[in-house]
Amino acid sequence: MKKMGFILASTASLLMAGAAYATDVKIGVLNDRSGIYADIAGEGSVIAAQMAAEDFKAADKGINVSVVSADHQNKPDVGSNIARQWYDTENVDVIADVPTSSVALAVNEITKEKNKIFLASGPASSDLTGKACSPNTVHWTYDTWALANGTGSAMVAQGGDSWFFVTADYAFGHALERDTSAVVEASGGKVLGAVRHPFPGQDFSSFLLQAQGSGAKVVGLANAGGDTINAVKQASEFGITQGGQSLAALLMFINDVHALSLEVAQGLVLTGAFYWDMNDQTREFSARFQERNAGQKPSMIEAGVYASVLHYLKAVEAVGDKDAAKVMAKMKEMPTDDPLFGKGTIRADGRKLHDMYLFRVKKPDQSKGAWDYFETVATIPADKAFRPLADGNCPLVK
Repeated sequence: MKKMGFILASTASLLMAGAAYATDVKIGVLNDRSGIYADIAGEGSVIAAQMAAEDFKAADKGINVSVVSADHQNKPDVGSNIARQWYDTENVDVIADVPTSSVALAVNEITKEKNKIFLASGPASSDLTGKACSPNTVHWTYDTWALANGTGSAMVAQGGDSWFFVTADYAFGHALERDTSAVVEASGGKVLGAVRHPFPGQDFSSFLLQAQGSGAKVVGLANAGGDTINAVKQASEFGITQGGQSLAALLMFINDVHALSLEVAQGLVLTGAFYWDMNDQTREFSARFQERNAGQKPSMIEAGVYASVLHYLKAVEAVGDKDAAKVMAKMKEMPTDDPLFGKGTIRADGRKLHDMYLFRVKKPDQSKGAWDYFETVATIPADKAFRPLADGNCPLVK
């Protein structure tokens, strides 16, 4: 009888130990689920976060992951309210994605206030690792400095030394115009002017006519998603490239090319962090993702959600709990390593470092099939791809 009591007590102790070890992690994917950025993030980012938890085998490691989502409608007030509600009443531990820089900058501050974690894959503003940097945020995939130095430098090197910008009138567009202008001028080029369009926009005719009339060699589109698609289509209708000017889509995604067609998008040069057809690992992931996302290949934003959530879960496992300060310290201490971005690191200012790539959109006769859209022009190594740590004016950096 005593022996049986020992067995029962031991079993109860093991169960209690297992319950104590189990960690419940709630991830909130916050993005545009119905507007101009829905195709490059939206439900695809939710799928990417779920795939990260599954591939990590989180449940087998005592980490119970749940993923919730919401539509911020590209409005900072809506995004802020959702973030506060998630943190205050719904036990969300980490917010992921958040395209639309104005929303991301708001979520960045709330996350710091609530001492949670923000895995920023969707937003572009380099201010997230600059003047607005936070100890609670990792800026994972790309930013306006990387885009400007990739595409901007390439265009100037090809002779595009005079620019006119057509810019989305909010934080992202402003940052992209600012960072690209700095690159153009540092390379010996000139900015002849800029015009800002409402966000989101529909009719770009008057803005494109101003760009055409400027005589600039390059018309820089400092916008993204549906705005870029519409602007490129209308630029084609106005014969801008046929008239000798070059079009620089400073932030373009594979989904945008898919919507435009190779016939319209061919020849565009763009900077990106990920392409589905880079190697066996990216192809394997992308095939699984495509099956779950209505036949759509992953954008670099969705790839960034997957990779950032994967690294976060590795840190939670290593720490043994989900305390934000401990987990963030471990995320910055551990090298990053995933099948989509390879090996990398996270700097003190929250900037995730990895290679970036200069892509050119293929001509129709170069494509071997659906989604075969990019050729790699150059690889930009991680130590050159992002703004130097000392130049960002991040308060965290001494």
